[in-house]
Amino acid sequence: MDIKEIELKMQGAITNLEARLVTIRAGRANPSMLNGINVDYYGVPTPIQSLATINVPEARELFIKPFDRSILKDIERAINEANLGISPTNNGEMIILTVPKLTEDTRRDYVKQAKEEAEKAKVALRNIRQDANNEVKKLELPEDQEKNTLEDIQELITKYNKIVDDKCKEKENELMTV
Repeated sequence: MDIKEIELKMQGAITNLEARLVTIRAGRANPSMLNGINVDYYGVPTPIQSLATINVPEARELFIKPFDRSILKDIERAINEANLGISPTNNGEMIILTVPKLTEDTRRDYVKQAKEEAEKAKVALRNIRQDANNEVKKLELPEDQEKNTLEDIQELITKYNKIVDDKCKEKENELMTV
């Protein structure tokens, strides 16, 4: 098993963590809040980003202007069903999302959610390490070479666990900043 291959898998786990942390809102409008929300467009689930332009005119407002006005109601319904905790406003031309200020309790809940995501990333990293260790043991390498390879894998997971902790701390600081 190649160390570079293991590192690539671990980088994938970090990328996945970053993508999930972006969806946790921090009291500011961010177009990535809409990631994963699909609108039923002529019977096909389509991402909002493909159907509309999304602008952030102010720190707490998000404007969604569809290319086809006939789907305004569908976009509004999809946002409501996504349970973002934000009520969309339809003015006939666009959907306006006003992100409410976060209370101390909601900030703490979001921090808890960020920590859960970080823990999931650490579990993914441990699984990658476990698979790699099992592969190394199957190779029946000389004892010292096997020991060195296992130590290299352990160094990698230590490095990536620190990255996960840093990303989580960064998100926590972002969430707790008023």
